[in-house]
Amino acid sequence: MALMAAEELGVPFTYAERFADREREDKKSDVLYPVEYRLPRALREMVRGKRVAIVNDVINAGSAIRGTFSDLKACGAEPVAIAALAILGQSAAEMAAEHNLALETMAYLPNEIWAPAECPLCVRRIPVEDFLAPKAGVA
Repeated sequence: MALMAAEELGVPFTYAERFADREREDKKSDVLYPVEYRLPRALREMVRGKRVAIVNDVINAGSAIRGTFSDLKACGAEPVAIAALAILGQSAAEMAAEHNLALETMAYLPNEIWAPAECPLCVRRIPVEDFLAPKAGVA
């Protein structure tokens, strides 16, 4: 989505890569966002001093936009907007308000996300069902 938006606007494009945060990954059950997002080393300098928009297809929990925002700031960029085709829940709106960012989307849909310690099913120790796992007796 970001590449198409940049092409349409005639502006440069870069991307953020997803990295597992080993320290957070070890505590997966306690952490809502166990990954980080960083611009590739070779592209970090191109954003220094630039006003940038973070563009995603769908935003749910917001880990990608939060991680990208954080790394853009570390690179010396000035994030000014977040855009997505669809936004699920309130996390993107809360982040945009917190950092005074414009927020653009074509659709808002409700969605509730809980930290593992607050999840009603987790608290009752009801396991997540793997809908992709083969079922016995099913061909």
